[in-house]
Amino acid sequence: MSETSAFRIEKDSLGEFRVPAAAWYGVQTARAIDNFPISGRGPDIDFVKAHVMIKHAAASANARSGWLKPELAQAIQHACERILNGEFLDQFVVDRFQAGAGTSHNMNSNEVIANIANVTLSNGDESSKGVYSPIHPNDHVNMGQSTNDTIPTAIRLTALKKLPRLIKAVRRMADEYKAIGLREENTVKSGRTHLQDAVPTTIGREFMAYAFTLNRCIRSLEACHSPLCEIGLGGSAAGTGLNTCPDYAKNAAAALAELTGEPIRTAGDLAAQMQSMTDIQQLSNAIRALALELTRISNDMRLLASGPRTGLGEIHLPPVQPGSSIMPGKVNPVMFEMLNQVCFQILGQDAAIAFMTQAGQLELNVMMPAMGSALFDMMDWLTQAIQAATDKNLRGLTVNRERCAEFLHSSVGLATLLNKQLGYAKAAEIAKESEKTGLTVRQIVAQHNLMSESEFDALVLQAAKEGNL
Repeated sequence: MSETSAFRIEKDSLGEFRVPAAAWYGVQTARAIDNFPISGRGPDIDFVKAHVMIKHAAASANARSGWLKPELAQAIQHACERILNGEFLDQFVVDRFQAGAGTSHNMNSNEVIANIANVTLSNGDESSKGVYSPIHPNDHVNMGQSTNDTIPTAIRLTALKKLPRLIKAVRRMADEYKAIGLREENTVKSGRTHLQDAVPTTIGREFMAYAFTLNRCIRSLEACHSPLCEIGLGGSAAGTGLNTCPDYAKNAAAALAELTGEPIRTAGDLAAQMQSMTDIQQLSNAIRALALELTRISNDMRLLASGPRTGLGEIHLPPVQPGSSIMPGKVNPVMFEMLNQVCFQILGQDAAIAFMTQAGQLELNVMMPAMGSALFDMMDWLTQAIQAATDKNLRGLTVNRERCAEFLHSSVGLATLLNKQLGYAKAAEIAKESEKTGLTVRQIVAQHNLMSESEFDALVLQAAKEGNL
């Protein structure tokens, strides 16, 4: 290796290449930076740390077998721990859109870890960067590993890290809908089907249903956890286990379980874990279903809050910012509009993952870098969007009970409640009279001495809450 003031010259199998002198990565990472100036986005930080955990676990397994000298293993693990504690994260620089199934990122990790370890072993002499002695990126940091098994394992570990955050955010939103539902269980309103007046229901029932469907989405997300814990680490190249030490897969999985706190286990078929990414697709499917549900609910929130004078206006959302640059006083349901947009983006990412899942060929799915990136964005964006909508709009949501009552009593659909007591024909007559005269069904039944207004109100509440007449 030779060095200039701003760069050092490193050499790989393709020849010499310039590397920034201050960089902790090496020649293969530098080539990848040059090859893939695509999105301007580096790797997800959780993914970086997951991949570094794999290097830590591999060093443990290799040292345990006697293949890696203890002092080298300790130096590698110490370097990994520094990264996991937040140092050197700016040295992971390869664009998310990269070829080679993630080889560039794998080498980025190998080179950074090797350089940190070698500088440590040389008592802080940074001129040892790029020399790769006594620790070499391929021979020692990558011992017993391949991009084929480390990248899909890192994707699964990253998903395991992000999944509880997403579930927590959804649960908080579901709990908020449930709390509103319980608070408003006696607030009767006009139900609407086909966006037309229908039988009475309650705000409570409406919002409890939102909570129920979100909790159903949580169960689908939770079902994705166990498959993600099955890893193909130890499969090495093409799932063959080539150049791995005895019991490497078992020992590396045990070390990862300790590092992550997750029940990590070796898959029954190591080759399958690099060919097939259907467990990632399963998670993407669950997130897509959640996004679809959130889109529907967000649309309802915007519709129920519409107006406030000329729309439904049955709920009030807390104002969080002025809504117009030209119309004074206008306030928009911006948090649910934002959530809608994030959900639409999620649907696009899910479609991309579906294409990438089926794009695997023979022994390897080479589309994993972009697949992982899409999945991580889905999980992070939706987590943050749900949290923001919950904190800024759901908390503080109030119900316009007077408006609900106004719409309820003006609805001809209330005549349906009279079917059992008066018969369908008589109820239809009352509905027609209401349409013709503009009187409410409540007023008409009282005028005809069919029941008092208080009796009718009790009938409406019973129907809205129980559905039994």
